[in-house]
Amino acid sequence: MEATILNEAQLEMLKLMSAVKTPEALAELKQAISDYFARKAAEEIDRMWADDRLTDERVESFRHLHERTPYR
Repeated sequence: MEATILNEAQLEMLKLMSAVKTPEALAELKQAISDYFARKAAEEIDRMWADDRLTDERVESFRHLHERTPYR
């Protein structure tokens, strides 16, 4: 079996998890992490609008985008 090497962020998260003692605390932590990534996504979208990498026309083109994996 190959050893898994954790990066610094993963090790820090493991240390923080020792403080999670209840299902409610876990739910709060999961919400905080979710909020963080949602905020980062919104910031990137705002940057894309400001840089004209994202336009009304491009957003409209997403309505017709079909990138499904074909299963046989």
